[in-house]
Amino acid sequence: MGYALSMTKFTVNGNPVHFKMPPETPLLWALRDASNLTGTKYGCGAGLCGACTVHIDGKAQRSCQVPIGSIEGTFVTTIEGLSDDRSHVVQQAWIAEQVPQCGYCQSGMIMAVAAILKEIPEPSDADIDATITNLCRCGTYPRIRRAIHRAARGDVDSGVPGPDTTASEAARMAPSLKAR
Repeated sequence: MGYALSMTKFTVNGNPVHFKMPPETPLLWALRDASNLTGTKYGCGAGLCGACTVHIDGKAQRSCQVPIGSIEGTFVTTIEGLSDDRSHVVQQAWIAEQVPQCGYCQSGMIMAVAAILKEIPEPSDADIDATITNLCRCGTYPRIRRAIHRAARGDVDSGVPGPDTTASEAARMAPSLKAR
């Protein structure tokens, strides 16, 4: 028994694309395998970790849970389309605060934060806790929080990293940023 293929059309990073794949194919695999946009990461495959977060019509969504057949005619932005030179304010804040450790979750985290800052330009810690549910296995949550606040302030020109975080501060802050 073969798979039913259909032609799904939408826009990725400003470029029209046509995928001849089963309509139930997760967007994650269309991006990574068919478009070679590997910045969008496979993490859990269940929509829990957020490593695969992209924007669909400006909203952060977990691409492992979005069938391509459901997004006909939409606009998808991946980490590669956020900025081609790392000049997006969130990327600059990430660099200034030296957020990544292993870096695996960071593209999804950056995409989630970029979408939230459009809706809540100056998020409180409570806003961050409620909206950023991506997981960071390395536990860089204190640096993530500082980077979010830095990006919201637009304070990315200095390039001076924030102070190192103590282990007790990391332990105190990590639970508030974890997915529920």
